[in-house]
Amino acid sequence: MTEDRSELGGSELADRVIKEVEQEVPTEDALESIRPPVPDNRSVSNRWASAGMPAEKPKDFKSSTSRLLSQLKPQRSGMMLVLLLAVGSVTLSVIGPKLLGGATNIIVDGVMGPEGIDYPKLHRLLAFVLMLYIASALMAYGQAYVLAGVVQRTMQRMRSEVEGKLHRLPLGYVDSQPRGDLLSRVTNDIDNVAQSLQQTLSQMLTSVLTIFGVMIMMFTISPLLAMVALITVPVSLYTVKLIAGKSKSRFVAQWTHTGSLNAQVEEAFTGHALVKVFGRTQDVEESFSEKNEQLFKASFGAQFISGTIQPAMMFFGNLNYVVIAVVGGLQVTSGAMTIGGIQAFIQYSRQFTQPLTQLASMANVFQSGVASAERVFQLLDAPEQEPEAVQTERELPAPAPADAQPEAQSEAEELGGAHAGVSGPAGRVEFDNVSFSYRAESPLIQNLSLVAEPGQTIAIVGPTGAGKTTLVNLIMRFYELNEGVIRLDGRDISQMRRSELRSNIGMVLQDTWMFGGTIRENIAYGNLEASEEQVVEAARATYVDRFVRSLPDGYDTVVDDEGGRISAGEKQLMTIARAFLADPAILILDEATSSVDTRTEVLIQSAMAALRSNRTSFVIAHRLSTIREANTILVMEAGRIVEQGSHEQLLLAQGAYARLYNAQFAAAMTEVA
Repeated sequence: MTEDRSELGGSELADRVIKEVEQEVPTEDALESIRPPVPDNRSVSNRWASAGMPAEKPKDFKSSTSRLLSQLKPQRSGMMLVLLLAVGSVTLSVIGPKLLGGATNIIVDGVMGPEGIDYPKLHRLLAFVLMLYIASALMAYGQAYVLAGVVQRTMQRMRSEVEGKLHRLPLGYVDSQPRGDLLSRVTNDIDNVAQSLQQTLSQMLTSVLTIFGVMIMMFTISPLLAMVALITVPVSLYTVKLIAGKSKSRFVAQWTHTGSLNAQVEEAFTGHALVKVFGRTQDVEESFSEKNEQLFKASFGAQFISGTIQPAMMFFGNLNYVVIAVVGGLQVTSGAMTIGGIQAFIQYSRQFTQPLTQLASMANVFQSGVASAERVFQLLDAPEQEPEAVQTERELPAPAPADAQPEAQSEAEELGGAHAGVSGPAGRVEFDNVSFSYRAESPLIQNLSLVAEPGQTIAIVGPTGAGKTTLVNLIMRFYELNEGVIRLDGRDISQMRRSELRSNIGMVLQDTWMFGGTIRENIAYGNLEASEEQVVEAARATYVDRFVRSLPDGYDTVVDDEGGRISAGEKQLMTIARAFLADPAILILDEATSSVDTRTEVLIQSAMAALRSNRTSFVIAHRLSTIREANTILVMEAGRIVEQGSHEQLLLAQGAYARLYNAQFAAAMTEVA
């Protein structure tokens, strides 16, 4: 049943069409099935209301520690040198107290004896001890220098591993992670691992060697006092283990909440203007305060509990000192020990308890580093995108299907563009029974078959959230298919290297992206080998040259992702110029004119017509007036293609496309009225 819409007023027509469109709006359940998986803390309701990410359950501490230390394996030679220098430094330093005890005996014997103090012998002994300490200090300096190089080279390699991992991660993983938390793992956590290793490796190695060296020297002076000194060690170690166990989970929570807070700050900063416009400053501040409070509690718990280790160790050290002083005094009075011997032993007792205290105090720093390492390892262990197909450089493209090959070849020959013939792909894209879903229980695209011949324009339309961008993401292999095949000129794209596939595709996204650099550099990003003339030609073709000439620095004007002096529409033009310069066989325009005014849109459409002339183009747009000339229009709703055909065919069908088109027409009539 149809009515003559010309007899209806503007507002009546709008109401009638809106009611028709509302019947086609997908339900929330349908929309949920076409969204990529996103964690709870990124949902709209949780963005401002959530107090923060829950503390992650720590992994096996021993395995994480072992894996962290295994990162040092490529630096074996450096670690061996560090070990040799540490052994030399500790050996020389632990000999000193016994020699000083001998110096004390020289003084005591001289004072008590008739011959007086043997000063030449005393001077030689003290000079020798001084040389030992100087040599020990030089070796310790060399140890610190070499270890710094070992740790920093290890961290450099770990950063490279993380960087490489980020490029191998599927788009679904990146979409499901808060960007601030991901950045925190790459920066803060790796920096904390480096700092922890730098502080603890040298100290722990020196402390362990000192403990064994001092124990040997104590047993050579007095086995009895040595046994007394060792009595407090088991109690000390048990105390450290008890405290470390309680603080371990809190360090993991500390760095987890640090990542959550970074995500909050990054999100609020990126949307700073919108936060101001919608008056959500107080909400952001409250959310920040809650997450900051959680970080405070986690950090306070970790630092306070781990901070009790050193006072506990000092208590046991002082207790040990008192017992040794009493027992040693009795040994001296009975003649079993000399004054120099008890003096040397007391020095050794201090040297013995000091590394124990240092080891205990280093435990919290090391645990913090392991907690950060766990978060980095979680990123490194994340599932990667499917590996590239193994191909040789001489491998020829698979032939197109027999029934389609002549047509595609003749089409390419007619076009005669840069992408025809053997110089590059013709741009024939075929969807063969393609099925895809983000979640197994929620099918999205099912049994889609479609052929885009070289030079054709395929428009994809539908309500917001219908899954239009998902379709082009499949062409780019950002996601892998569940079933079916997508072919480029007869070749299965899953058997092509991603770099090869994407080198033939140009994309203009709805969200513009500019890196820190000049306008010239941002345009040339599409083709790094382009000459100055080619950059300017691309800028002129896309009307970038007009506004660039008005800037004081012209093409040398520095821009970044936040824009600065460049408007949103001008940034959109620059991204189009970038795609123009890339000269791809396939072009994807995702809401390419959504950020420009009507006049600029007209200019862009004429530039896009020239850009699409010899290219297979996939255009995603809400403004249906911009895709009337498309060869094929796909209409998507709730992730499914419900109609396809030309503009005229779909209007005559009076289906979903006609309702969308009439809705925009009614809106335009209402604005005019």
